Parts: sequence; structure tokens; C-alpha cells
Amino acid sequence: MGKVTCGIAVSVDGYAAGPNQGPELPFGEGVGESLHRWMFERAEENAAEVAALSSAGAFVMGRNMFGPGRGEWDLDWTGWWGPEPPYHAPVFVLTHHPRESVEMAGGTTFHFVTGGVVEALDRARAAAGDQDVAIAGGAATVNQYLAAGLLDELRLHVAPVVLGRGERLFEGVGRTELVPVEVRPTELVTHLRYSVARG
Repeated sequence: MGKVTCGIAVSVDGYAAGPNQGPELPFGEGVGESLHRWMFERAEENAAEVAALSSAGAFVMGRNMFGPGRGEWDLDWTGWWGPEPPYHAPVFVLTHHPRESVEMAGGTTFHFVTGGVVEALDRARAAAGDQDVAIAGGAATVNQYLAAGLLDELRLHVAPVVLGRGERLFEGVGRTELVPVEVRPTELVTHLRYSVARG
């Protein structure tokens, strides 16, 4: 069985998304660009970290990460990524509203899980086999997995920007011991990799 990992971009003050989120602004106004410039403007310099974000055998994400809607589903909505999402593996979306699975080009299938974080992780582990399962976000979902003690490795991509408000990583998580594994600074981001200590 592989590890349960998470890679998430955050500001230096710990925010993974900003205020003013909406259908056209999944991270908040200007936040997506400021937190993720390193992926696009310096993709070659950060190639290993970019590859690691989509290298798992299965993924788990929150509903906010999948789309802007709340309540009942807009069945025409199939995610932020267009017809071929970058996952190329099963993705388990946490939600309170059932929905049939959505198969996309390139091997990504979105499955919608109403039974909570443990059920989603169990299903993702079964789908991933011996490969890792990645918790793809957002911050609220990552916080739930940290609080439940279900994460093995946390990869923070810290952008040199202060957001001041928004959706904060580690909020409500409680005491968590992180063991440093690797630090790698680049021009637009500092990559931090931790193993999550168990009880």
C-alpha cells in the first residue's frame, strides 16, 4: 500500500485560497496566480514538484476544489480543467449531494463520495493499489485529513506572498508533529516536504 500524501500551495501566512471566491475565481481574486506562478512561469525549474502533484494512483478532493456550486449538482459542470483533467486516475470528490461518476478524457474519472473522509480514502486506496493516494485539496479537505491523522506526507509549496485572509491551512487541525524531510528554495517558491508523525 502506498502513502497518503498532499501537495498544496500556500502563502507565507498560511492561506491556500483567498476571499472573493466564485465560479470564475476558484482561489479568490488574483490568488491562484500568486500562489501558482512557479508552476507556469518556472515549470522547468520546478518540474519534479509539478510532476509529484499528479503522480498518485488516486486522488481525493473537496467539492470546492471540483467546482463552484453548492447544493444540488449542475450536471453540466465537470470540473475546472476542461475535457482532459490533469489527474489521469480516479478522483474521489467529497460532497453531501450524490452524483453519478463522471468519466473524462485521459483516464480521469470523478467519483462523488457522501460518506466522509474515511470512506473517500478507503475507496481511493482500493483504486490506487500499491500507488500513493494524494489529497488534492482544498485547504478544508487537507485540514480534515490532518486532524484525523490520515496523512503520511505533506508537501508545502510556499509562495512569497502575504494574503492576509482567506482559507487557512492547519485551521482546526490541533497539535500535529511534522518531521522535516526536504527543503528546496527556488525563485518563486520554497518547497517543503514533511512526514507527518503518528501518535
